[in-house]
Amino acid sequence: MSSIYSDLKQLGGKTDLPASPDEAELERVQNPQQGVAYCVRFVAPEFTSLCPMTGQPDFAHLVIDYVPGDWLVESKSLKLFLGAFRNHGAFHEDCTVSIGRRLVAFLAPQWLRIGGYWYPRGGIPVDVFWQTGPQPEGVWIPDQGVPPYRGRG
Repeated sequence: MSSIYSDLKQLGGKTDLPASPDEAELERVQNPQQGVAYCVRFVAPEFTSLCPMTGQPDFAHLVIDYVPGDWLVESKSLKLFLGAFRNHGAFHEDCTVSIGRRLVAFLAPQWLRIGGYWYPRGGIPVDVFWQTGPQPEGVWIPDQGVPPYRGRG
């Protein structure tokens, strides 16, 4: 029997972590609530990438909010895509915006925003925010809930 889940290849089985974000295969399913405006949130509190200059690890708390159109991202494929950044060298801004743009190109959501709350490197935290446009009216989109970095104070 065919369903909206029939084409998924990664869910339900062993799937190796892709070697790079470019090699990661995002998967999607039809939105069973098409025509209803609602927000989906993914939080990746332990996102990791590499500094492109030093090769040292960088860590972030990512929050991705989107209002779906025809498609939903399959969460395991998203997890593998985000995990593929752990051996990828790029600055915070590039990682954050690239993730948002790839999701928009793949899903064509009504709206998407990503907040990248990066932990300090050299004593300076870097927060990166990107969205496709104004928040849609009539959709409850909560604050991302990540306070500014305050260190030990």
